[in-house]
Amino acid sequence: MANAWKHLHEAVQHDELAETGPYAWVRHPQYGEFILIRIGFLLQWPTIPTLIMFPVLVYVYLRLAHSEEDEVAARFGGQWAAYSERTPAFWPRLRHPNRDTRQSPGGSSRAHRPAVRR
Repeated sequence: MANAWKHLHEAVQHDELAETGPYAWVRHPQYGEFILIRIGFLLQWPTIPTLIMFPVLVYVYLRLAHSEEDEVAARFGGQWAAYSERTPAFWPRLRHPNRDTRQSPGGSSRAHRPAVRR
């Protein structure tokens, strides 16, 4: 979480969209981490209050993320649209998007797979 805050703070200081560090993998690293921590609490110590509050907290954070995205989209426009197209909201893809695709000679994008020796 601290790493995400560092990248977000630096982007805000330079009036830029945060796209580095954890933000290169997901748009909301803190909220994703928060949900994972809550799941851990449910598994470690399931109580009636934690079982009741979990869906409520997830709902609140999903709404907060959506409203933050609306604000950022209004501020950064096309840059935000491109970023949100290539970056999932909460759960990262198995491969990093910047390493996943390359332009083929025909100009279309295709998945890049490293050569495997046999």
